[in-house]
Amino acid sequence: MSSSQPPIMSVTEYRQWELQQKERHEYWHGNVYSQAGGTRRHSLIATNLLGEVSSLLRGKPCEAHGSDMRVYIRETGYQAYPDVSVVCPPVEADSEHEISNPSLVAEVLSPSTEDFDRGTKFGHYRTMDSLQEYLVLWQDRAKIEQHTRTAEGFWLLREIEGLEKSIALASLNGAELRLVDIYDKVDFLS
Repeated sequence: MSSSQPPIMSVTEYRQWELQQKERHEYWHGNVYSQAGGTRRHSLIATNLLGEVSSLLRGKPCEAHGSDMRVYIRETGYQAYPDVSVVCPPVEADSEHEISNPSLVAEVLSPSTEDFDRGTKFGHYRTMDSLQEYLVLWQDRAKIEQHTRTAEGFWLLREIEGLEKSIALASLNGAELRLVDIYDKVDFLS
């Protein structure tokens, strides 16, 4: 994640500026960060996950969104574009371009963002009272790190690895997704 725009912007300036940009940019404390383009594997994994989650939500009130939906983390001021997010009514947002109360957020790791996504960014996400689950997906192997909020407010970590495994989504009442579906058509050798 690298700063590529003017060093300081207000939230209002950022939101107006962002609407005019071709690429997406995350925002924190006046700084704007360009989002690097993803690999084919990254795109496949994110698209597969979004499709599977959308399928689980068909006919239900919650919505699944891809990386075009900005998540505004009011508690810290961070504004991010996760690969997949789920929000349930009532949707909280300051505009139609964002949500601020997701129940699930998922990020597909890239070598350049892995430490940030698993550390600092997760730190921002977990300040949201609405967030029940945070998923981190690897590109180079069928592996998911699942963080779920307990009833006591602690975060429980589970690692699921292997195409033969499934993941039960706590934020979606235990609905199961198979890793073989999430990683469909992903070539780990290239």
